[in-house]
Amino acid sequence: MTDKAIVLSSGGIDSTTAMAIAKSKGKKIYSLSFRYGQRHSVELEASKKIARALGAEIHKIIDIDLRQFGSSALTDDIIVPKHDAIDDINKQVIPVTYVPARNTIFLSYAMAWAEVLKATSIYIGVTSVDYSGYPDCRPEFIEAFEKMANLATKTGVTKEAVLKIETPLIHLSKAQIIKTGDKLGVDYALTISCYDPDATGRSCGRCDSCHHRIKGFRQAGIKDPTPYV
Repeated sequence: MTDKAIVLSSGGIDSTTAMAIAKSKGKKIYSLSFRYGQRHSVELEASKKIARALGAEIHKIIDIDLRQFGSSALTDDIIVPKHDAIDDINKQVIPVTYVPARNTIFLSYAMAWAEVLKATSIYIGVTSVDYSGYPDCRPEFIEAFEKMANLATKTGVTKEAVLKIETPLIHLSKAQIIKTGDKLGVDYALTISCYDPDATGRSCGRCDSCHHRIKGFRQAGIKDPTPYV
């Protein structure tokens, strides 16, 4: 029987590459995205296209409202920081684009769906290289969540479906991620990375995420298909 994998999909480079990797390993893909009160819906439209392109069995979009808590530039009336160059980004502080407990919440939903499907893996495109410094992207967080997931679920306790949190990108740079996806045939024109796109969906080119994307494509030697303002 083909293994089932839940893939958390944000519509960006990392989650899309993680999905392509899961598919390349013969997994049946169950794509999971969230309408969590983020500034824009462009990423959700991207995630729908990506799920279709990569042949997901099902793509679910779950509604939750993290705007109720705020305290993030992605879910509150806080200005998204912009920079003229990637070297201007302060890597010593956790940026205001961090959404409190977001990955913990997303993984918990994925864990619940995995238990119902008896899926043995959840793929998440976190990386500890070329990223914004979020605490819920670190390997020690993933290890702790995986242990908790197998203690918290019926399928984990009975060993019917021991869950593995797969982080195939965790030690890769953005350029390495892009090269990996390119080899797997990922169409990065379907993806969006920007924290603050304009009304037509064009990326700003100046937020942290845009800078990491631009640098990644440049270092990979691959043309960035993103339309920028």
